[in-house]
Amino acid sequence: MDKKVIIIPTYNEKENIERIIRKVFSLEGGYSILVIDDGSPDGTALIVRELQKEFPERLFLIERAGKQGLGTAYLTGFKWSLEHGFDYIFEMDADFSHNPDDLQRLYSACADGGADLAIGSRYCDGVSVVNWPIGRIIMSYYASVYVRKTLGMKVYDCTAGFKCYSAKVLRTIDLDKVKMRGYGFQIEMKYTAYKLGFKIAEVPIIFVNRKEGTSKMSSGIFGEAFWGVLKLRFRKFDRKS
Repeated sequence: MDKKVIIIPTYNEKENIERIIRKVFSLEGGYSILVIDDGSPDGTALIVRELQKEFPERLFLIERAGKQGLGTAYLTGFKWSLEHGFDYIFEMDADFSHNPDDLQRLYSACADGGADLAIGSRYCDGVSVVNWPIGRIIMSYYASVYVRKTLGMKVYDCTAGFKCYSAKVLRTIDLDKVKMRGYGFQIEMKYTAYKLGFKIAEVPIIFVNRKEGTSKMSSGIFGEAFWGVLKLRFRKFDRKS
């Protein structure tokens, strides 16, 4: 059986973290979870440490000092996952905006459908977002349009954070050269995989806004992404030697 790990970055997710962990472990497929917590003052990491006693072979935790950014959390998780021999590495939020039941569909797109990267897409089949303010939907949707037009990448949900990578993608990308740290990181990783010739598949999902906890979005996140995309267009992409 393929080894599969889900990376979940956290900052103040005490309302969600135990429920999301138990939900994933209730699924078939033998998923492991790596939580990367950026010094949550609400005790998120303490909850995970307690759950590790119950799931010692499947639940892992990396604790970092302070908020270091979404991108650096995933890069840390990618390197850890490769070092530990996982075949498929997933990104997923802790707040149930991504439905854990869709994990199998992402995995199947890679393992059975031949994709190297599967994206849980909000926009490949219309707009599938629930409980977001209309302004945020418009901003997110047209951000992806902007990226698609600027970079010529045929991906409808360029900022999606629900993904499944085959390990060969992450082994090929030089992770030390990934520059963006906020949500622009999601764009950079997709575009890098695209430029290196990997097959990308979009799997339609329904994205539901969080019910518990606080969103980590900010205007600075979009600013980094906007200017970063322009720089991506002129960057050279090489496979890791």
